[in-house]
Amino acid sequence: MIIMICAAVLIGIVAGLRAMTAPAIVSLAAAYGFLGTVWGWVGFMEKPWVSWLFTVLALGELVTDQLPSTPSRKVPIQFAARILMGGLAGATIGASSVSLLYGLAAGVVGAVIGTFGGASARGALARAFGNDRPAAFIEDAIAIALGVAAISIL
Repeated sequence: MIIMICAAVLIGIVAGLRAMTAPAIVSLAAAYGFLGTVWGWVGFMEKPWVSWLFTVLALGELVTDQLPSTPSRKVPIQFAARILMGGLAGATIGASSVSLLYGLAAGVVGAVIGTFGGASARGALARAFGNDRPAAFIEDAIAIALGVAAISIL
């Protein structure tokens, strides 16, 4: 149970960094057998077409995040999306093992941590580089690595 909660918090942190990357990684893991059977209202996450849809959305997010017109992750709509995606991804991890509700709660907590921690870290990196673009690429890589780590510890 503790491992599942840690994995759900990690995937929530990923959602705080990149909202669509978290459900893309979890859905791909569920669709291709890296998670146990996903039950309950998140069962749709096992469908291959869902994993591909989230993957396309995640790739689009990686591109749009580079645009100067992209709003802050802390504005209400962006923050809500990160919490929802963290909860969905965490619930999927939870539903594949012990408890959908514990996974959901851990995913939401992780999304809040990832949103505020990621904004702070990226701002510091951007100031250090004198440019936001390298900081964004580093954040992309960290989000993907954390997502893979979250699935790997299960």
